[in-house]
Amino acid sequence: MAQWCQLQMLDCKYLEQVDQLYDDSFPMDIRQYLSKWIESIDWDTVALQDSLATVRFHDLLAQLDDQHSRFALENNFLLQHNIRKIKRNLQDRFQEDPVHMAMIISRNLKEELKILDSAKSLEQEGENAVSAMVVEKQKLDNKVKEMKDRVQVADQNIKNVEDLQDEYDFKINTLKNRENEMNGMTPKELEKEKMVVGRMCFELKAKRQDVVTQLSELLQVTQALLSELISEELPEWKQRQQIACIGGPPNACVDQLQNWFTAVAESLQQVRQHLKKLQELEQKLTYDHDPIPQKKGLLEARALELLKNLLSNSLVVERQPCMPTHPQRPLVLKTGVQFTVKLRANFLFPFSLRFLVKLQEFNYQLKVKAVFDKDVTEKKGFRKFNILGTNTKVMNMEESNGSLAAEFRHLQLKEQKVAGNRTNEGPLIVTEELHSLSFESELQLNQSGLDIKLEAMSLPVVVISNVCQLPSGWASILWYNMLTTEPKNLKFFLSPPAAKWSQLSEVLSWQFSSVTKRGLNQEQLNMLADKLLGAKGQRQPDGLIPWTKFCKQQSANEKAFPFWLWIEGILDLIKRHLLSLWNDGSIMGFISKEREKGLLSDKCPGTFLLRFSESSREGAITFTWIEHDVHDKPVFHSVEPYTKKELSAVSLPDIIRTYKVMAAENIPENPLRFLYPNIPKDKAFGKYYPKPSETIEQMDVESPPESGYMKTELISVSEVHPSRLHDNMMPMSPDDYRALRQYVGPSDIDAVTNNLIGFEEFDTEMSAEFSDQN
Repeated sequence: MAQWCQLQMLDCKYLEQVDQLYDDSFPMDIRQYLSKWIESIDWDTVALQDSLATVRFHDLLAQLDDQHSRFALENNFLLQHNIRKIKRNLQDRFQEDPVHMAMIISRNLKEELKILDSAKSLEQEGENAVSAMVVEKQKLDNKVKEMKDRVQVADQNIKNVEDLQDEYDFKINTLKNRENEMNGMTPKELEKEKMVVGRMCFELKAKRQDVVTQLSELLQVTQALLSELISEELPEWKQRQQIACIGGPPNACVDQLQNWFTAVAESLQQVRQHLKKLQELEQKLTYDHDPIPQKKGLLEARALELLKNLLSNSLVVERQPCMPTHPQRPLVLKTGVQFTVKLRANFLFPFSLRFLVKLQEFNYQLKVKAVFDKDVTEKKGFRKFNILGTNTKVMNMEESNGSLAAEFRHLQLKEQKVAGNRTNEGPLIVTEELHSLSFESELQLNQSGLDIKLEAMSLPVVVISNVCQLPSGWASILWYNMLTTEPKNLKFFLSPPAAKWSQLSEVLSWQFSSVTKRGLNQEQLNMLADKLLGAKGQRQPDGLIPWTKFCKQQSANEKAFPFWLWIEGILDLIKRHLLSLWNDGSIMGFISKEREKGLLSDKCPGTFLLRFSESSREGAITFTWIEHDVHDKPVFHSVEPYTKKELSAVSLPDIIRTYKVMAAENIPENPLRFLYPNIPKDKAFGKYYPKPSETIEQMDVESPPESGYMKTELISVSEVHPSRLHDNMMPMSPDDYRALRQYVGPSDIDAVTNNLIGFEEFDTEMSAEFSDQN
């Protein structure tokens, strides 16, 4: 089976990894449309030859033209437009550098194979669990089908009973009339007619008993199904929603759940209609030991109880509270109280409610009211809030695309100021206080005998007063939703449980994949595990991580900030300045210095990698490269990390492009040549360099000719002692270097390559402006 077909059969968590491989530089559309052709080419070989890469690039464009023609025959204008746009983008991006395109395809195919291998390796151990889950869903669908079939059978049988009873009434009345009229029927004929009517009466009683039994059995089946929905499926959906809230897979769709709930409600409503029909039959005919009057009342009460139980569990929070300014940080709400004449909060948090039962009988306006901290009994030391804005909404089916739903868009929180109740007097800090947001309604259908109190509750929220508290507030939301499914456990952080690394590592990866196109791979997670738990040989057997170590204590190397705030700073750095580099895999990121040296030790001089600094709370990135001394021993050099401040002035690709090392009376040179493992620097980062036209335009804007100023460029420079810098630094490819090491002794390597040797680790960085000579 083709590789692309195999990938599409994988679980959604693997498809998410595949999605991270493709972006605008090489869209997934091409991989889909040209999958067979792409997999038929040896792209590793293509990436090594410029001429072959050019041929394959034009072959790919021709393949796209063929695909465009097929769409034209189908009159699919939209897909024609998309193909034309993709082709133009490819030409703009790779026309002058087809090798880069070949490298991207080669890398993606290899990453796809890794994903397939990973899925297959876990398939055996997870096969039983996955199969069980699929089987359970199929069983539930089958149970719903069985219930619907039983309803149809009961409906048909009641109609048969009604027809038989009508016929029996006609027969018995006819017989009575003939007996009274004595219209020539012989006693023998009369006796025969009575026997026919008697058999009909016996059959009617049996059918009435069967119908009552069928309805009783139908209610048993419905009750079992309802119990499964309420005790298993609904909590499972809520747990999936929790996972989605903290960055996990967004598979918390409520439509399937609504379909199941609606099917059960329809069944119960039909049972109640059947019981009304039986009551009508009873009024026309009854007899001793008639099952209808004996069982009807019990069945009606049972059906009504089940319907009430269903409806009372049908109100859910479809989308959790979230500030629109921070859509990827739900459940953290900010209130800003200013000491001015008018006090108001500075945020809005939209969310929506949904009623899982979709029946015409409930097509009316249902009023819902929002209440804050309704069930909080222990309030001493905890902050108290009022809800401002419209806290009552009407759920209306016509306005909700066929579902009863209500969306609150303009709720606000305002803290109550009570004398002597200072925030820091509470048992928990602000970002550990959990609050509840509940919703109340009442469903009254007098004609159906329904009067039900409805209530739904959001997941616990953290209320902050300053945006600087957002990272700590989000850490609380992560920890809570990772470790518990109890929405009313508002005292969770009075004694928070520890987390297993297997749980936390997945959540940490979600934080990256939810805001970028790439989560954390196993090697990156291993580095973070070492940071939290210590080296493998030094870890505790249980591998548990306490809450304080994650978010409150200083990290193991005694830096002045907790582990989570370090991660949050890096996330912010990526979002602001490194998103494209992170998405295309150029940043190794999380790697220890020991592992870094191990990776670079056998590489060509000038090979470098990018990693995040462990000493910066705000997030910083550095690069480390390798050289060799006169004895052919590796020497590693790292620059002082770049923070948001430096990256706001110059992008990281430009820093790498223009970086210099220099000494007095020597020409500054760039020691960075190959991005690990062996990608030429300009191949890896060339697409991020300013284009010549952009440089000219920028020069025209910033330094017009009439100004008299010369154009300048901001670059990074590391200064070294002259004795440690050779005059000529000649680039050498990894292949040439490996060949050289086979034939030249270690003591001669430096003389042949003229590479930088003997540097101490750089920790001096200076920004300088160099004038371009016109």
